[in-house]
Amino acid sequence: MANVIDTLSKRPRHPEKAHRPDTPFSPKPAWIRVKAPGPGAFDATKDIVREFGLHTVCQEASCPNIGECWAVKHATFMIMGDTCTRACAFCDVKTGLPGPLDAAEPEKVGRATEKLGLKHVVVTSVDRDDLADGGAEHFAETIRAIRTFSPGTTVEVLTPDFLRKEGALEIVARAKPDVFNHNLETVPSKYLTVRPGARYFHSIRLLQQVKEIDPTIFTKSGIMVGLGEERNEILAVMDDLRSADVDFLTIGQYLQPSRKHHAVMRYIPPEEFDGYKTVAYSKGFLMVSSSPLTRSSHHAGEDFEQLRAARSKKLGV
Repeated sequence: MANVIDTLSKRPRHPEKAHRPDTPFSPKPAWIRVKAPGPGAFDATKDIVREFGLHTVCQEASCPNIGECWAVKHATFMIMGDTCTRACAFCDVKTGLPGPLDAAEPEKVGRATEKLGLKHVVVTSVDRDDLADGGAEHFAETIRAIRTFSPGTTVEVLTPDFLRKEGALEIVARAKPDVFNHNLETVPSKYLTVRPGARYFHSIRLLQQVKEIDPTIFTKSGIMVGLGEERNEILAVMDDLRSADVDFLTIGQYLQPSRKHHAVMRYIPPEEFDGYKTVAYSKGFLMVSSSPLTRSSHHAGEDFEQLRAARSKKLGV
């Protein structure tokens, strides 16, 4: 029995990525530090997620902020299973052929949102290229379920790109999430190696179309740095996002999940993140979160309140 356990423990988390060459780990600098989770609310959050049989991006993507967020009962739900049809070089989510959708999942997310007492909830998903609408209707049903079971909760969705899924974006946008987030992840020159299944300008256009469908929805996007991009490329991404009227930008440090993932080319010091924040605000973003540990859903509720206040100020309300 001991030999079996030892063998299982040595299996890679992602056997489907075993064909990739190993890439070296770089030691983390002093500013990449997270607190270990304590008992109490963290365990309560875990129990609620488990009770409803839900997945969270906090767990599946090995988010470094899980201890902090779950300790205050903040969880980001990942719908449509735990298996993605894409194989991005940065992502720790399992890749393969997903199973069928759980028709009860939207209600489960709604009930879990109510039980956690969330004022703001973030719902993301794996890519589901196998579905005719990319899972758009499932997103819409989840938004409606949250509003049914927790009507005071604001809803943020972090969606896939719905590439070659005509009409999918409209389905999600017409369900009227408070925030529509779609991450660019990196600069255009890195797409072939970092995000090979996606297309940069399709993602830009997706965000622009949300505003065309419903200008009242806040739009949001994020990138990781440390993948070998140049500063001028990051500034160009900011310009592209502002051309699409995106309201909120997040910039965080890429952290390598395993030796089978893209290597960290550089750890960006906090002062450079501060510099990017200053530039982004000067370009007209209503809200910017830029730090080594920034992630799309980290402090999303507090950020949403600031975003809403910034829009009111801009409109003179």
